[in-house]
Amino acid sequence: MFESAEIGHSIDKETYEKALLELREALLEAQFELKQKARFPVLVLINGIEGAGKGETVKLLNEWMDPRLINVESFLRPSDEELARPSQWRFWRRLPPKGKIGIFFGNWYSQMLHARVEGDIKDAKLEQAISAVEGLERMLCDEGALLFKFWFHLSKKQLKERLKTLEKDPRRSWQLNPLDWKQSEVYDRFVYYGERVLRRTSRDYAPWYVIEGADERYRSLTVGRILLEGLQAALKVEDRPRLQPHAAPLVSSLDNRGLLDSLDLSLKLDKDEYKEQLATEQARLNGLMRDKRMRGHALMVVFEGNDAAGKGGAIRRVTGALDPRQYHIVPIAAPTEEERAQPYLWRFWRHVPGRGRFTIFDRSWYGRVLVERVEGFCSQADWLRAYSEINDFEEQLHDHGIVVVKFWLSIDKETQMQRFKERESIAFKRYKITDEDWRNRDKWDLYVDAVGDMVDRTSTAIAPWTLVEANDKRYARVKVLRTINEALEKAFAKD
Repeated sequence: MFESAEIGHSIDKETYEKALLELREALLEAQFELKQKARFPVLVLINGIEGAGKGETVKLLNEWMDPRLINVESFLRPSDEELARPSQWRFWRRLPPKGKIGIFFGNWYSQMLHARVEGDIKDAKLEQAISAVEGLERMLCDEGALLFKFWFHLSKKQLKERLKTLEKDPRRSWQLNPLDWKQSEVYDRFVYYGERVLRRTSRDYAPWYVIEGADERYRSLTVGRILLEGLQAALKVEDRPRLQPHAAPLVSSLDNRGLLDSLDLSLKLDKDEYKEQLATEQARLNGLMRDKRMRGHALMVVFEGNDAAGKGGAIRRVTGALDPRQYHIVPIAAPTEEERAQPYLWRFWRHVPGRGRFTIFDRSWYGRVLVERVEGFCSQADWLRAYSEINDFEEQLHDHGIVVVKFWLSIDKETQMQRFKERESIAFKRYKITDEDWRNRDKWDLYVDAVGDMVDRTSTAIAPWTLVEANDKRYARVKVLRTINEALEKAFAKD
């Protein structure tokens, strides 16, 4: 794969300067159109041999284009804040928005390669990392991102010659750094694993481009032309192509009896039982959150459910057991302009808690397969692929020690009507009822189908759904608390 990058192409100065004038003008025009249309972001991953001109090329790109629309990010060793979260968190929070270009040094490929070359991970872990990256890149591209992956290459001989030349030149010796010398020492292993990673991760939607690094003119023009051609082609396509989804229903019930119909909504607690059990479960949660084993975990609790099912009341009983400094509540509404400029899961990744912390989501990433599906806010292809993307997301959370607890609070239509009328008649509850709540009620059956599909496809061993019989608020609140406590105890038992 790398042999062709060691041929040694070169360009004379006159040819370079003539080609550069045309290239710079075209790149600026494409960049301006990218900003104006703001239909997709551009992400450029920079990898390869140290000393092959990665930094110099990116510096030129900033000179050729408008640097205000380019975000260059360098990911060195993760900080304590980043180590406290899943490895992809640090990349998600710095993704470029639509209309901008992001350039990532030290990206996910750099991390896995250096870890394997230095012996910090074995082949099995490398394969896991490759699979995780494939899923991430496929999702970013499905969300509309234009992804460029560059590998800057030098032969072993070219690398040694460059190091010797720089070392002898007092005006340029400052360009050398310890990584350059280390690269020379581990060159064979780095190229071996690099070729393996490139071979496994070069896809039609995110191909690798291997760039000859010996001649600075040749490499800079090559990178510039690849970026230009990719940008121009993407800008011509008004609607990104979508995979054709299966037309058959995801979950089919021959007797028209769905998952939610199986719940016994008559379950209830009397006032005395409720007070006793609530106090017990709240004390239990308080103790678990202060347990020293919590330092190795985080807790994420998701609340979904019918309108007026009592999510807010259940959340208040959970937080009532804790010091406000121990938890963070994230209410999810329609996405903001900033959030619409990013991939769908971005606004949830940014709220992933660090170890020892607790985050509550009042509505969540499941909006894509619920309200966005039912209301037609996204395409069928988008919500169909969301099931696997969500499962991958939750698996990464679990692998990092985050306990994920998911609730669907369920009530029947009659109970919902009673609560709607109650909210309209009580002054301090009127803010809870909106026109949207009434519109959602008209689509009750569509939501029932969507919930059935959601639970069927995303209730996993690592992040199961808990269906809560919520006609009786007391019963629901105690069940929520008890489920959270049991999930934490199960996680602690494995430590």
